[in-house]
Amino acid sequence: MDLKIKDVAELLNISETTIRRWLQSGKIPAYKLNSQYRFSRIEIEEWMMNRKLGLTQEEGELPSRTAEEQIFPPKQESGAQQFSLYRAINRGGVHHNVKGVTKEEVIRNTMELVAPTLRLDPAVLSELLIDREKLMPTAFNNGIAVPHTRECLSRVPFDLVAVVFPEKPIEYGALDEKPVDTLFFLFATGDKIHLHFLAKIAHFSSNEKALELLKSRPEKGKLMEFIREWEGKLRI
Repeated sequence: MDLKIKDVAELLNISETTIRRWLQSGKIPAYKLNSQYRFSRIEIEEWMMNRKLGLTQEEGELPSRTAEEQIFPPKQESGAQQFSLYRAINRGGVHHNVKGVTKEEVIRNTMELVAPTLRLDPAVLSELLIDREKLMPTAFNNGIAVPHTRECLSRVPFDLVAVVFPEKPIEYGALDEKPVDTLFFLFATGDKIHLHFLAKIAHFSSNEKALELLKSRPEKGKLMEFIREWEGKLRI
């Protein structure tokens, strides 16, 4: 079932009033069913990928805050989900010097490393990820890509994000035409969780300090320490 206004508002952590404002101005994709707005999961995902949730002061409700703070306001209370990205990357690991001169090769070689943790077939996962890339490249700007496939939502046993530094930067079809040198392979157990991780990684990859760290190809411990601190400042 597709998303309702309240679902999208909850996902983006903004008010339903803002969503309705975007609908009136055509800033977010939707359709009507029995006179009520509905949102295609695939279209919302692509919208998030293209925009990286970069709200302007005109679009958002809190003009004094940054785009990141509007989507993920400063933490007001702690909870079990506080370090969800931290835990997902801890499960998926940080993999250096993965071989491959094309995205397809890097995807297949990464799945040989990651699929056993998910208890899934690496060849099947590779084909699902490559099919997703054929629909639309999953690259952000700044040398970051987030390979993922919605076909895995009912198959993976837990949320997992694997950070991969390929042996050499690879062509990925990014909007800024830059090669990709860091990949976040995303596997989630549910649709909202999938979109939430996608939004959070988009914000993480637009953080200047995070980008500087990623360019240094850090070891797992150093990256996890940074993510713990960064994510700890956000309200999930």
